[in-house]
Amino acid sequence: QVQLVESGGGQVQAGGSLRLSCAGSGHAFRNYAVGWYCQAPGKERELVAGIAWSGGTRNYADSVKGRFSISKDNNENTAYLQMNSLKPEDTGVYYCHADAGYPVRPASGWPEDSWGQGTQVTVSS
Repeated sequence: QVQLVESGGGQVQAGGSLRLSCAGSGHAFRNYAVGWYCQAPGKERELVAGIAWSGGTRNYADSVKGRFSISKDNNENTAYLQMNSLKPEDTGVYYCHADAGYPVRPASGWPEDSWGQGTQVTVSS
């Protein structure tokens, strides 16, 4: 099983940018697809973006299309989420998950105790 650690969150004003990192342990990371998820205050955790193991295929939630970009560096065992044109509604805790298949499963497909600590993103208006 691949262990992942999220980082890169922070507080920005609307229209700003952040880049989140998801660092994986071990060589197995390159064989996994990766999903980024967001849990906004008072809401269910949702899939924001997913990327296939090779990085060749990506998918995005409609709410972030054209603003967010997911990437994966298998040499660095790290996946990224570039977040541009941020909006207050993007505020939440962001998590990543490695998945053996693609497309990555929705948030409801993961056991509750499988989530890491995540990284907080706060966008002020």
